[in-house]
Amino acid sequence: MKFVVDCMLGKLAKWLKILGFDVLYFSKIEDEEILDIAKTQNRTLLTRDSYLIKKAKNIPNLFIESEKWPEQVVQVINSFKLQNKIKPYSRCIECNHPLKKIKKERVKNLVAPFIYENENEFALCPKCGRIYWPGTHYRKMEINIKNLIKGSN
Repeated sequence: MKFVVDCMLGKLAKWLKILGFDVLYFSKIEDEEILDIAKTQNRTLLTRDSYLIKKAKNIPNLFIESEKWPEQVVQVINSFKLQNKIKPYSRCIECNHPLKKIKKERVKNLVAPFIYENENEFALCPKCGRIYWPGTHYRKMEINIKNLIKGSN
Protein backbone atom coordinates (compact mmCIF):
# COMPACT_ATOMS: atom_id res chain seq x y z
CA MET A 1 0.00 0.00 0.00
CA LYS A 2 1.25 3.46 -0.92
CA PHE A 3 0.54 6.63 1.03
CA VAL A 4 0.94 10.36 0.68
CA VAL A 5 0.94 12.17 4.02
CA ASP A 6 0.15 15.82 4.48
CA CYS A 7 2.57 18.28 6.04
CA MET A 8 1.09 18.19 9.56
CA LEU A 9 1.88 14.47 9.97
CA GLY A 10 5.66 14.26 9.66
CA LYS A 11 6.18 11.78 12.51
CA LEU A 12 3.47 9.51 11.12
CA ALA A 13 5.21 9.54 7.73
CA LYS A 14 8.58 8.76 9.32
CA TRP A 15 7.24 5.84 11.35
CA LEU A 16 5.31 4.36 8.45
CA LYS A 17 8.59 4.39 6.47
CA ILE A 18 10.42 2.80 9.40
CA LEU A 19 7.78 0.05 9.33
CA GLY A 20 8.48 -0.45 5.62
CA PHE A 21 5.60 1.33 3.91
CA ASP A 22 5.89 3.41 0.74
CA VAL A 23 5.22 6.95 1.98
CA LEU A 24 5.61 10.33 0.34
CA TYR A 25 5.82 13.33 2.64
CA PHE A 26 6.41 17.00 1.92
CA SER A 27 6.96 19.58 4.65
CA LYS A 28 5.24 22.15 2.43
CA ILE A 29 2.72 21.32 -0.26
CA GLU A 30 -0.46 22.86 -1.65
CA ASP A 31 -3.72 20.92 -1.39
CA GLU A 32 -4.11 20.59 -5.16
CA GLU A 33 -0.58 19.25 -5.47
CA ILE A 34 -0.96 16.55 -2.80
CA LEU A 35 -4.32 15.51 -4.26
CA ASP A 36 -2.76 15.27 -7.71
CA ILE A 37 0.08 13.09 -6.37
CA ALA A 38 -2.42 10.83 -4.59
CA LYS A 39 -4.49 10.45 -7.74
CA THR A 40 -1.73 10.02 -10.33
CA GLN A 41 0.40 7.70 -8.18
CA ASN A 42 -2.54 5.73 -6.76
CA ARG A 43 -1.68 6.67 -3.17
CA THR A 44 -3.94 6.86 -0.15
CA LEU A 45 -4.06 10.33 1.39
CA LEU A 46 -3.48 10.54 5.15
CA THR A 47 -4.44 13.85 6.75
CA ARG A 48 -5.84 15.61 9.80
CA ASP A 49 -7.23 18.38 7.61
CA SER A 50 -11.01 17.95 7.31
CA TYR A 51 -11.11 20.52 4.50
CA LEU A 52 -8.57 18.49 2.50
CA ILE A 53 -10.60 15.30 3.08
CA LYS A 54 -13.65 17.04 1.57
CA LYS A 55 -11.59 17.94 -1.51
CA ALA A 56 -10.39 14.32 -1.91
CA LYS A 57 -13.60 13.13 -3.56
CA ASN A 58 -12.45 10.14 -5.62
CA ILE A 59 -9.14 9.63 -3.85
CA PRO A 60 -8.69 6.95 -1.18
CA ASN A 61 -8.11 8.72 2.12
CA LEU A 62 -8.07 8.40 5.86
CA PHE A 63 -8.74 11.16 8.35
CA ILE A 64 -6.20 10.77 11.15
CA GLU A 65 -7.99 11.24 14.45
CA SER A 66 -5.25 11.51 17.06
CA GLU A 67 -2.58 14.17 17.53
CA LYS A 68 -0.19 11.52 18.93
CA TRP A 69 1.99 9.74 16.39
CA PRO A 70 1.84 6.24 17.98
CA GLU A 71 -1.96 6.34 17.89
CA GLN A 72 -1.82 7.62 14.31
CA VAL A 73 0.37 4.70 13.21
CA VAL A 74 -1.90 2.19 14.93
CA GLN A 75 -4.94 3.78 13.27
CA VAL A 76 -3.37 3.42 9.81
CA ILE A 77 -2.28 -0.18 10.44
CA ASN A 78 -5.72 -1.14 11.75
CA SER A 79 -7.72 0.77 9.14
CA PHE A 80 -5.97 -0.95 6.25
CA LYS A 81 -5.24 -4.27 8.01
CA LEU A 82 -1.50 -3.94 7.48
CA GLN A 83 -0.32 -6.06 10.42
CA ASN A 84 1.16 -8.71 8.09
CA LYS A 85 2.76 -6.18 5.74
CA ILE A 86 5.13 -4.60 8.28
CA LYS A 87 8.80 -4.90 7.23
CA PRO A 88 10.84 -2.72 9.59
CA TYR A 89 13.97 -1.00 8.32
CA SER A 90 13.32 -1.83 4.66
CA ARG A 91 12.92 1.76 3.36
CA CYS A 92 15.04 4.88 3.46
CA ILE A 93 13.48 7.36 5.85
CA GLU A 94 14.95 10.21 3.81
CA CYS A 95 13.94 9.40 0.24
CA ASN A 96 11.53 6.45 0.71
CA HIS A 97 13.50 4.12 -1.60
CA PRO A 98 13.80 0.40 -0.69
CA LEU A 99 17.05 -0.39 1.12
CA LYS A 100 19.57 -3.04 0.09
CA LYS A 101 21.70 -5.01 2.52
CA ILE A 102 25.39 -4.31 2.03
CA LYS A 103 28.42 -6.25 3.21
CA LYS A 104 30.41 -4.69 6.02
CA GLU A 105 33.58 -4.54 3.93
CA ARG A 106 31.86 -2.28 1.38
CA VAL A 107 31.11 0.45 3.96
CA LYS A 108 34.58 0.71 5.47
CA ASN A 109 35.28 4.12 3.92
CA LEU A 110 31.66 5.27 4.14
CA VAL A 111 31.13 5.22 7.92
CA ALA A 112 33.14 6.37 10.91
CA PRO A 113 35.84 3.92 12.10
CA PHE A 114 34.05 3.42 15.46
CA ILE A 115 30.86 2.40 13.67
CA TYR A 116 32.74 0.09 11.32
CA GLU A 117 34.49 -1.61 14.24
CA ASN A 118 31.36 -2.05 16.36
CA GLU A 119 28.57 -2.83 13.89
CA ASN A 120 28.13 -5.81 11.58
CA GLU A 121 24.88 -5.17 9.71
CA PHE A 122 24.47 -2.39 7.19
CA ALA A 123 21.94 -1.32 4.58
CA LEU A 124 22.37 1.13 1.73
CA CYS A 125 19.85 3.33 0.01
CA PRO A 126 20.75 2.95 -3.67
CA LYS A 127 18.95 6.20 -4.50
CA CYS A 128 20.40 8.73 -2.03
CA GLY A 129 23.44 6.78 -0.77
CA ARG A 130 22.52 6.91 2.91
CA ILE A 131 23.92 4.06 5.02
CA TYR A 132 21.93 2.49 7.87
CA TRP A 133 23.01 0.32 10.80
CA PRO A 134 21.48 -0.62 14.15
CA GLY A 135 23.02 2.24 16.14
CA THR A 136 22.35 3.53 19.63
CA HIS A 137 18.78 4.52 18.78
CA TYR A 138 17.97 1.00 17.52
CA ARG A 139 16.80 -0.42 20.88
CA LYS A 140 14.36 2.42 21.43
CA MET A 141 13.05 1.99 17.89
CA GLU A 142 12.61 -1.75 18.47
CA ILE A 143 10.55 -1.03 21.62
CA ASN A 144 8.43 1.48 19.70
CA ILE A 145 7.87 -1.00 16.86
CA LYS A 146 6.83 -3.76 19.27
CA ASN A 147 4.41 -1.39 20.99
CA LEU A 148 2.94 -0.28 17.66
CA ILE A 149 2.45 -3.86 16.53
CA LYS A 150 0.96 -4.85 19.88
CA GLY A 151 -1.39 -1.84 19.77
CA SER A 152 -2.59 -2.82 16.31
CA ASN A 153 -3.55 -6.38 17.20
